[in-house]
Amino acid sequence: MVRNRTGLAPWSLAREAGIESATVDGRIEVPQYVQPTIDTGFVDEKGDWKGVKSSDREFGFYHRANAIPNGQADLASTCDMTGFNDIQLAIRPTNGGDFGIQAVMGPDTNSYANLSPVNAAATLRIWENQTATAESAVNDSAESLTADVWNIFQIQGRVANQKLLQFKITNNSGGDSDLEVMYLRIV
Repeated sequence: MVRNRTGLAPWSLAREAGIESATVDGRIEVPQYVQPTIDTGFVDEKGDWKGVKSSDREFGFYHRANAIPNGQADLASTCDMTGFNDIQLAIRPTNGGDFGIQAVMGPDTNSYANLSPVNAAATLRIWENQTATAESAVNDSAESLTADVWNIFQIQGRVANQKLLQFKITNNSGGDSDLEVMYLRIV
């Protein structure tokens, strides 16, 4: 039920007391109802709209590579993790066995914010827990993958907010393998 009531502003009493600089009419209409709101973002200090991020609902950034020879690597599609904390990496090989998975910098054809060129395919390094030396964000040299099914891995926090994220996947399965790769980003 929507109702309005009229209240008196504190400065109206000054007007009634004879102070000429006070407000003429101190009555304020006060709405008495509850209205739901949805927060979808904000305008930053530069005047640009920044929407609230939400997790991807489905896997995207599809990448396919055919006949990757044993011992060779493939760079999957570039993914922008700005505003995202975690990522799920899905890999479907046609040949089962060991595969190396490494988080690397995206291609030098794209800028990182306003920096170009970047050190393409370089291992992403992070300082974690105030350690003295940087370590690889993701560097697994022998992850056993099953053939012809999606093998899904969740990487928590290690590549958060990375603008030019790629995964370098090395085929160590003992034979040629096709690869399909997809990502799902999580806030």
